[in-house]
Amino acid sequence: MAELATIARPYAEALFKAVSASEAPALSQQMNALAVVAEDDRLREFADNPKTQGQQVFDVIAAAVGGALDAKIGNLLHAVIDNGRLAALPEMAAQFQALVNTRSGVSDATIESAFEIDAAQLAQVVATLEKRFSRKLEARVVVVPELIGGIRAIVGDEVLDTSVRARLEQMKVALTA
Repeated sequence: MAELATIARPYAEALFKAVSASEAPALSQQMNALAVVAEDDRLREFADNPKTQGQQVFDVIAAAVGGALDAKIGNLLHAVIDNGRLAALPEMAAQFQALVNTRSGVSDATIESAFEIDAAQLAQVVATLEKRFSRKLEARVVVVPELIGGIRAIVGDEVLDTSVRARLEQMKVALTA
């Protein structure tokens, strides 16, 4: 999906340059809400229909996310609709979030675990990972039963895999070498 990333980058960067540091978190939430709505196939069919006007698409999307869009987000959404770039909106939201995180010194982290992690355990894991990666992390947990046990942490393009599955793979490689 490099093409979507290329299409989305100028929109995300333009929005990022237009907002202040204090506005960014709220606008990031609105962008994420727009991204969820834009992923709907029925909406994209509606938007792609030649009989549908851009304002109609805008009104449907605005209603789906709660109606009250920030003026900057509204302008971006109009530009996206007018240029037929609705499919790239989820990628725009992801790139905008990455820019906001970079500005604030926070990185997104995906923690994959074989089991649910409660809040106290998550706080300990995040604290350990923040020391390991030397930066503040915004973590989300994904349950992946195939890991058998342990966790796999993904921060940007770095992966720390301490899962039982990874250890078994390492043992397999060592035994067959």
